[in-house]
Parts: sequence; C-alpha cells; structure tokens
Amino acid sequence: MLPGKRIDTNLLANRPKPVYSVASAFLWFCLVTFFVLPPSKAQKTISTPLHKAPAPLYRDPIFDGAADPVVVWNLEEKAWWMLYTQRRANVDAADVAYCYGTAIGVASSQNNGQSWEYRGTLKLDIERGMNTFWAPDIVFHNGQYHLFVVYIPGVRNHWGGKPKMAHYTGKNLWDWQFKNFVTLSSDDVIDATLLQLPTGQWRMWYKDQTRGSVTMMAESRDLEHWRVSPEPAIGGKAHEGPKAFRFGGWYWMLTDEWAGMRVYRSNDCTTWEKQGMILDKPGNRPEDTPSGAHGDVVVVGDKAFIFYFTHPGRKSHSEAALDQDGVLPYSLRRSSIQVAPLVIQNGTLVSERDQPFDFWLPDLK
Repeated sequence: MLPGKRIDTNLLANRPKPVYSVASAFLWFCLVTFFVLPPSKAQKTISTPLHKAPAPLYRDPIFDGAADPVVVWNLEEKAWWMLYTQRRANVDAADVAYCYGTAIGVASSQNNGQSWEYRGTLKLDIERGMNTFWAPDIVFHNGQYHLFVVYIPGVRNHWGGKPKMAHYTGKNLWDWQFKNFVTLSSDDVIDATLLQLPTGQWRMWYKDQTRGSVTMMAESRDLEHWRVSPEPAIGGKAHEGPKAFRFGGWYWMLTDEWAGMRVYRSNDCTTWEKQGMILDKPGNRPEDTPSGAHGDVVVVGDKAFIFYFTHPGRKSHSEAALDQDGVLPYSLRRSSIQVAPLVIQNGTLVSERDQPFDFWLPDLK
C-alpha cells in the first residue's frame, strides 16, 4: 500500500468468498509440507525411520567364535565396547579344544551399535604359557572398572580343568591389573554377573559346577571382600550364564538352559519367581538360529536390549557330533553375536526379535 493510501473495507466485505474443496485443501497441504517446510520437518511429518539392527550383529574376524558377550560404555573413548570369549572356531583340533586357549576379544562401535569393529584382545596374563579366559563381566565403581572373568590354566582337548573367578581393576578398558582370585562357594565356578543394589551393596551371581550347575550368590560392599550365601539363588534344572538387571520396576534374571533363556523375576533381588523362556525358538534373521545363548542386557531409558550368541550351523544348541578324526566340524563350532529387544508383557519378559524394532545405543556421559 502506498503511503497515505487507504483501503475501502466495504469493498473487501462485499467481495465474493472463494470456495475450497477437500481436494484443493489436500493439495495445499502437500505443497506446504514438501516445498515450504524444511526437509527434516517434512520427513518427520511422514514417518520416523527405525534404526535396524544388523543380523548378525557381529562375527569375530580372527577366529569366528565370538561368545558370551558383555556390552559396556567406554568412558575414555566415548564409544560402546563389546567384550566376549574369543573361541578359536576356525582351528581344527580335537573335541572342544577350540573353547580353550581363548582370550577376551574386544569390538567397539562408534555409531551407536550399528556396526562393530574388531580391536584385539585384553592382556590378562597371570602366569606363563597359553591359558584360557571365559565369560567377562564389567562394572564401574568409584572411578575405576572392575573386570570379573573366568580363568583356567592351560589348554585342553575336552571339557575339564578347575576354573577360578579372577578379579582385575583398571582406569580404562585396555589396561588391567590383576587383583586376586575371588573366594566363592567352590573352586569350580564360572559366568559371573554383578549388580549394585540401592543400598550400595553389590551382589554377584555365578554358576557353581560342583552344585549341579546352579546359580549361587555372594555379596560385597567394596567388590573386594565377598560373603557367600550357602544356598543356591536359583536351583533346579542345570543352567549357566546368569544375567541380573533391573528394568521396568523389577529385578530380572536370565539363565542359559542350552535351549534358550529362562526368565526369573523379583521385587527384592533375593526371591526369584520362575517364568517362561525367551530366544528358545529359531529366529528368521540371518544367523539367528537355533536358539540364543549366554547373553548380556543393556538398559537405556525405557528400552532394554539383549545381546547373545548363536551357533547358526547347528540344528540344536547342544549338537556336537565329532567326525572320524574326533574333531567337531567348523560349521558346528562357529558362533555369531545377535541383539534383540526385551519388553514386558503381562508381567514377564518377551523378545520378539523377528519383528522390526528400533536399535540405538545412545551416547552416555
């Protein structure tokens, strides 16, 4: 409008009003959405894509035998790390020799779990020679990491040896100082899982092979001195690989029954209610068969993810027929790491890994 020029409002009032149809309104919405709004807003108006989990999530590029994973945030590198038993699956040797002489492998992710890069192995030597390390678990307490890992002297062709629970500390996840062997319910224990209670008390659950392979428990205030409970925390059918965590207002325990994982629930972390099974049926994703074994759980906000390993070349987890040379075929030895969601339905945990789910490990402080 030119300076000093006024508009006759009567003319505006008497002007014919335009008629809009549903079709024209929809056309205007599309034009505004795609050409006026910034691209990011236009895309979010339509849908938000899922972060799809790779399947398998990870295969060890050196020995192809990644098992018993634990996933932890590396404060120093600002990245997610996966530590695991590095079984020597591509080595032809008698019976289960590929499960001995194992180091703890390391893989890391710089993109929130979407891909993993092999980094090497931890240097955990306690004594001379080639020895065996299995099933790590890591917690961060009072400014340092604590690693609890199974140690067995030497390498064997068949199941055996006397495993001990070794305790290490470190300021980062590469450099470890051996502290001691933890005195537990026997000298034949494996597969530790640790959890700190709201009281500050730490609890460790583990498999005692002298008690019929059930889960025992010990308590500590400082992760150095442990008081062992005389009775099993979870008895009954033999199992291994316990994993304890808190999610959705409950404490949960998962145990590996060699045909999937048993679910237990508790409101006090002491008395456990036995529930159903997860990962006991073959999945439809690549390498996600025949069942899930010895896992770790990461809880981020209101989501939980379970990391586990599979033997994709087997018809059942325990399939182990040796050939005429007494060697387990490579297809039965190798193992892969997978990830799946955990959700609470009707008061118990379920894992629908064949359905699309959003997999994203956020950066932590």
